[in-house]
Amino acid sequence: MTSSSAMQYRELGKTGVHLPVVGLGTWQYQGGVDPLRKGVALGARFIDTAESYGTEDIVGEAIQEIRKDIFLASKVSPRHFRYSDVIQSANASLGRLKTDYLDLYQLHWPNYTIPIAETMGAMEQLVDSGKIRFIGVSNFMLSDLRDAQKAMLKHKIVSNQVRYNLIDRTIENGLLAYCQEHDITVIAHSPLATGLAGIRARDPENVLGKLAEAKSKTVAQLALNWCLAKQDVVVIPKSNSPEHVTENCAASDFQLSSEDLRLLDTKVKFHRRSSLEICLRRFARHALQMTGRNQ
Repeated sequence: MTSSSAMQYRELGKTGVHLPVVGLGTWQYQGGVDPLRKGVALGARFIDTAESYGTEDIVGEAIQEIRKDIFLASKVSPRHFRYSDVIQSANASLGRLKTDYLDLYQLHWPNYTIPIAETMGAMEQLVDSGKIRFIGVSNFMLSDLRDAQKAMLKHKIVSNQVRYNLIDRTIENGLLAYCQEHDITVIAHSPLATGLAGIRARDPENVLGKLAEAKSKTVAQLALNWCLAKQDVVVIPKSNSPEHVTENCAASDFQLSSEDLRLLDTKVKFHRRSSLEICLRRFARHALQMTGRNQ
């Protein structure tokens, strides 16, 4: 394992702003301020949170005194997609984060019961008022993303935060290519799936372990680097310890060869949801939102 980190950067959409390719996720985060500050010290100056995570307060504490050096992202929950609710949620997040602006504000999931034009109107107003710099979405499949883009009047969607890892490659069914073609950065959440045990279980020949040993890297670093081999993709793994943050931050300072990537692509078993499955999941979410049970 290497503990040094030479963080790489990629442009966010076509904004001229460059993100570290390894950021810091905070879903189910319980590590306190130290792991976040360790990540920032190693170059992972992109921190992602959400109003529904319950972690905005700790993120706000961690970035005090260094706010100007941080690319800070949060999300508004679907139940708050009415125009006035979006504005209110943004203001509440700013208060918890102890800052007067967000670098990126994202729609957390699609809400099929509220017109997307109303929601995007509020997001654009937040940009115009200086409370957010850029607009993103999260967990938007291809049709959702297209609908959201059509609703934009003045600004662009610059990112889509979606699940992407070695064993869940659903976004490769068109969404990844679409984002790449339209200058939309993919922010890969859960880049280590639900844990390395799940990835190892899909690697019957231990290809990851063998490659990691050969390259003096860890399995986690290889799994993250596999994501980063894709154009316009950055990752936001969650780590509750400074040690794991250090490990993750060192995932960008090497490059897998085409043969390494071929082995991982062919030997690690993965799942891609079909178009039908995606449509059925979309329909189920819509149905639940209509009854008020999935907001």
